[in-house]
Amino acid sequence: MDNSASIGILMLSSHFPRIPGDMGNAQTWDFPVVYRVVRHASPDQVVLKGAEGLLPVFIAAAKELEAEGVAAITTTCGFLCTFQQDLAKAVSVPVVTSSLFQVASINALLPPGKRAGVLTISADSLSEAHLKAAGVPEGTPISAPKGHFVDVILNDQAEMDVLQAESENVEAAQLLVRNNPSVAAIVLECTNMTPYTRAIGKAVNLPIFSAVSYIKWLQGSLAFKQ
Repeated sequence: MDNSASIGILMLSSHFPRIPGDMGNAQTWDFPVVYRVVRHASPDQVVLKGAEGLLPVFIAAAKELEAEGVAAITTTCGFLCTFQQDLAKAVSVPVVTSSLFQVASINALLPPGKRAGVLTISADSLSEAHLKAAGVPEGTPISAPKGHFVDVILNDQAEMDVLQAESENVEAAQLLVRNNPSVAAIVLECTNMTPYTRAIGKAVNLPIFSAVSYIKWLQGSLAFKQ
């Protein structure tokens, strides 16, 4: 198989539903992707426990994807931004570990006094180290949904009420905007939020940036390989 224009995706080891729009669902993409599940990288281990001890297995998986000929590599969890430099050093193709790397560039697009806010799976776990690694400016407004959606993802449950998950993400985005009038765009840290991008955008009437839109932008730069 010719993977010269493919995106390699480092997947968390999980069982929760990967609905269309999720990075882990191949129907989300209009170009070839190559998946590699990373051993022991559960949502709980990566988000709540700081991905401690997982860097070597992520590097090994990234090297496997490079050996298969992918043109770039990404991940399915924005909290892996702390691995960005190490993964980029380990392979010779572009690496994007998190949608959070968009925040600073989005701020440059907005009018004076306006900025991007972040919607994350866990505001408590999104540490200063994560934000610094991704170049997210200090004081960036951050919000997280509560309830069913978070429970399903972080506890890796096999079933999810999609409408409930959508409603909780929309509510969190509305709260983020309501509490922070300076927010003029939202970046979705969590790749599992991407199926709800349209609903969130309609609810807050603001541009919504996600891991999916970021990777589509990256893949667009590889047109010469197609």
